[in-house]
Amino acid sequence: MGTLELHITDSIPVLIYLKSNHEPATFTVLNFPVESVDATVNDLMGKRVQFEQYSYEYLKTDEKGIFRGEGPVIACFKDPGGNILSVMEKA
Repeated sequence: MGTLELHITDSIPVLIYLKSNHEPATFTVLNFPVESVDATVNDLMGKRVQFEQYSYEYLKTDEKGIFRGEGPVIACFKDPGGNILSVMEKA
């Protein structure tokens, strides 16, 4: 039926489906909690994932695309449909 299941470790699968007139979200649609954003970013960069770079007053990322300001350590990237996803360090 044109769907895909995303399995993250032993968690409940996430169902993904196509939408013919899809427009990417302009905000983060899915956050993946991780133990270490640095380690996860390094691993994903090795798999050719490109992280977003931000340079706003309250949102500045480093050369890898990691935000270390007020709030959680986080790094954003886009899925193939252009939606923004992130890896976020567990508190």
